[in-house]
Amino acid sequence: MSPRLDEPRTPTAPSAIHETVPGHEPVPGPRRHAGAEAAEAAEAAAEADATGPQDLAPQDPAPEGLEGLPEIPAAGELSAVDARALSRTLFDRLAALEEGTHEHAYVRNTLIELNLALVKFAASRFRTRSEPMEDIVQVGTIGLIKAIDRFELSRGVEFPTFAMPTIIGEIKRFFRDTSWSVRVPRRLQELRLDLAKAGDELSQRLDRAPTVDELAGHLGIPRDEVLEGMAASNAYTASSLDAQPEDDDGESALADRIGYEDHGIEGIEYIESLKPMIASLAPRDRTILSLRFVANMTQSEIGEELGISQMHVSRLLTRTLVKLRKGLTAEQ
Repeated sequence: MSPRLDEPRTPTAPSAIHETVPGHEPVPGPRRHAGAEAAEAAEAAAEADATGPQDLAPQDPAPEGLEGLPEIPAAGELSAVDARALSRTLFDRLAALEEGTHEHAYVRNTLIELNLALVKFAASRFRTRSEPMEDIVQVGTIGLIKAIDRFELSRGVEFPTFAMPTIIGEIKRFFRDTSWSVRVPRRLQELRLDLAKAGDELSQRLDRAPTVDELAGHLGIPRDEVLEGMAASNAYTASSLDAQPEDDDGESALADRIGYEDHGIEGIEYIESLKPMIASLAPRDRTILSLRFVANMTQSEIGEELGISQMHVSRLLTRTLVKLRKGLTAEQ
């Protein structure tokens, strides 16, 4: 197993994980061929190293067992072409060394430091993200280490061309796993991306937003799975209920604008349904209802008001309520 990057090494090979990031790396343009992008990355980062602060000191001669290796100059003294040529020499020697030895670790760590420019260039593409640039560079360095361990010089491919997809993929994986407000399964994370891509394609084709069934047919998945993916998309970002609107228009916080269930609406529906049934009652029955539930009179008081007994009032009131209840139930 290869030694860890942060294990003690020679004083001339500082850890790649603690490499600082200059603040003036070039921002890449539109997506191009991997080889062209990697070449531009190496040249741009080499130029930045030449003008920015120098963090790497010239290395001492290689340890015993590595005779014949060229001297490793300071980072600012290497052009992009020289860095690629030196990397080829180091990869050729790395293939001949036994993994786990001090010599293997020395060459491997030197390759990491020599190609940190690729990590800086790849990290600059994600400068607008909320994560600190130092974290992005560290994640990209992990991708660089994986690329170095997998690279084979015999394939005839330039290392920057091989390494850039691995570095960028590692950074994208980092954002995919850490940028969700609520943790959801990986399957739903990938489904969200597929739905977004399918939605854009169908919107251009149909000149409108696609329906759930159209998305399901386009992706070849069940309708329920599309709905599940849409629900999971809501977990990508979350806002505080106390957050104020971005526009200074005097609006209150989000919590003050969230709707609530109004239980009085159900009562309004009942009243509107009862109005025609109450109008169809006999005049005395309507009077008893009004005196009992509007004037809040007791049955005895109603009997005295109408000149009938309290027992008669009770029977009339019960009969009227049963009739209204049956009519309301039949309508529902």
